[in-house]
Amino acid sequence: MKHRVFIFEDDANIALELKKLVERNGMEGCTLQDFENPEPETSRFAPHIILLDINLPFYNGFYWCRKIRQSTICPIIMISARDGDSDQVMALENGADDYICKPFNSEIVIAKIRSQIRRCYGEYHPDTMASSIEKNGLILDLGKMTVSHMEKSELLSAKEMSLMQALMEKYPAPAVRDILLEKVWDDKSFVDENTLNVNIARLRKKLEDIGLPNAIETVRGIGYRLVLAQ
Repeated sequence: MKHRVFIFEDDANIALELKKLVERNGMEGCTLQDFENPEPETSRFAPHIILLDINLPFYNGFYWCRKIRQSTICPIIMISARDGDSDQVMALENGADDYICKPFNSEIVIAKIRSQIRRCYGEYHPDTMASSIEKNGLILDLGKMTVSHMEKSELLSAKEMSLMQALMEKYPAPAVRDILLEKVWDDKSFVDENTLNVNIARLRKKLEDIGLPNAIETVRGIGYRLVLAQ
């Protein structure tokens, strides 16, 4: 099966370059035509992964990332000429799974796409694992990609789910930072310094929303630990 990569990029030359790149690497590529109303095209193509530029006509990539997240949990990699930390943080906080700066390295683009595909559709897909994990009333549903507590539930992104699973599997011991990086990202050399911290912050917020404030503790010099009432 060819995995489908949908490309939100208004620069026709870059969009074509990305399409050719993914197709040379055994995937099916499609470029967006209608930037004012992309939902019909996205729905028809049913992508496995989305490459999303920040600077788009009508609405920016942050807006579309939030909109896409309302209907799908397929991985989103944002690509932008803006390389500031604040833009990368905003991308992750708005639901993106990863971030690549222009001018991009083709090998890194393909490595990040393949990493997301492995996590969501390959050997680490939830369907190949236990259906759920429960620790002290906190339930991680690997099939539905949700975390729940006391009848409240939150949908997780692929990275948030992998982090949550790692924390629950190590509970009550801390999960070592390097182990978290290896579990969630195949190649740590491609991970921005802020990426893990931002994803942990997003996960903390979702746990707070289901009634578990301060459920993830930073263990200085080691990593993070899940803190649950006994």
